[in-house]
Amino acid sequence: MTSARKRLVLGSGSPRRRELLAQIGVAPDDIRAPDVDETPLKGELPRDYCRRIALAKASALEPAADEVVLVADTTVAVGRRILGKPANRDEARAFLELLSGRRHRVITAVAVRTPETTRFKEVVSTVRMKRLSEHEIAAYLDSGDWAGKAGAYAIQGPAASLVPWIQGSHSAIVGLPLSETAGLLAAAGIDVTEGWR
Repeated sequence: MTSARKRLVLGSGSPRRRELLAQIGVAPDDIRAPDVDETPLKGELPRDYCRRIALAKASALEPAADEVVLVADTTVAVGRRILGKPANRDEARAFLELLSGRRHRVITAVAVRTPETTRFKEVVSTVRMKRLSEHEIAAYLDSGDWAGKAGAYAIQGPAASLVPWIQGSHSAIVGLPLSETAGLLAAAGIDVTEGWR
């Protein structure tokens, strides 16, 4: 006798995370964005911050007996500095000027919660942005693609032309490391291969 199918709850309002899940044939049964204060603590390091926020999102969503909750947090870090979502165009410009011509880390923490347990993984990727001209910065800011994106850019949009090199997981940089997520979901009782047929 097979157990009843588990329902997947995506704890994120991000359309990018839904699109990433769709790439591996997974469609959430429900979407519930948790209300979590994402303000970094004083002196908090980027990996610690990312882990804390992902686990806080998981804690904020109570799964029913037949539910599996999936949450994630993506953080852009330059050294010890956390670059969150820019508040406005001026802050986005400052972030892009900081990232120009240098490497930075993108940390994505994923948590999968069932009524019994919470499983967690974090993936750290390295991204090098080319040296940006004033024209490129202005054009990217005009595109509006930076709005709501950690570090003021999205690698899956026009900014892909500004990134000549990455080391790590492309999907994690976008917002959800698919290999690790599939493993966490499988451990929680969701067979991602069902969507492949």
